[in-house]
Order: sequence, then C-alpha cells, then structure tokens
Amino acid sequence: MDSLTRHSCRYIKFPMKDARMWLKVFSLMVLAALAVINPTRAGDTNGIAPAKITAIAAGKHLGETVIVTGKVVEIAVRPKVVVLNFEQPFPDAPFTGVVFNRYTNQFGDLTALKGKNVEVKGMIKNYQSKPEIILTSSNQLTLSATQPGIEGQAPGALPKQP
Repeated sequence: MDSLTRHSCRYIKFPMKDARMWLKVFSLMVLAALAVINPTRAGDTNGIAPAKITAIAAGKHLGETVIVTGKVVEIAVRPKVVVLNFEQPFPDAPFTGVVFNRYTNQFGDLTALKGKNVEVKGMIKNYQSKPEIILTSSNQLTLSATQPGIEGQAPGALPKQP
C-alpha cells in the first residue's frame, strides 16, 4: 500500500514553476471569458455624456442611462417615497422621478421643485407601464431650462429667457 501511495503522489506532484504558470494561464482565461460575457461599453469609460431627452420621450428609452428634462408638475410625498411627476399630474405623467426615504436627506426640499424645469440622470426603468428613474444621489438632479436640440422636444422650441 505504501508503494501505491507513493506512486499516486508522483502524478500529483509537479514543480512550483509549473503551478504558477498554470495559475497565470487560468487567470487570463477567466478574465478573457468575463470580457466576452460582460463587455464594458465605450460610453461607460470615456466620459461621453448621456443623451438628453424630454420626459415625453422617456418611454422610448427603457433600460438606457439618459438625462431626462422636463417640468415637475406634481410632487407626492409619502411615508416611504417622494414621487416627482413630470409634465402631467398622476396618473397621466409621462415620466416619474422617484426618491426613496433613505435618500431624501441628500436632496433638500424636494417640494420646492414644483413648477420648475429639472434634469434627472439615470437608467430609465419600467414601473407599472410607466418610465421612471430612481434617484439615489443629489448629483442626479439639477435645475435646468428647456434647451433646443433635445430628443422629443418640439422643433424650434427655444429656451425661455430670464
């Protein structure tokens, strides 16, 4: 039995240099497989700004990270969430910005946004057949003016002058 054990170990043992080489090769193969499975998009790494769209056009961009511009016409403050309805009051709002209560302290007085033009940045998700962006950081929300050249905006629309 002792000779059988020694015999088995002979096939398992190999020089440490070979082990390191195989570990490196295996690591490179895993990284290559991950790169094929989940490639990084160029827009994620080179600082290209997301497209700006109107609240009305948001439904056409589900799953995309964009900047949605529009007027906040209604704000619903509930125990667990603050809902910003754009362009139309609920249930006709074409787009909604959502801030859950754990993030509301980052945004200040959200009710002050009623009647203001704002920009929200993030990935558009579908919630009950309506597009929405969930806001988790104050840098996702900024005040803005209507701007020409935004997808979904009426041609020739110009920003309001102060």
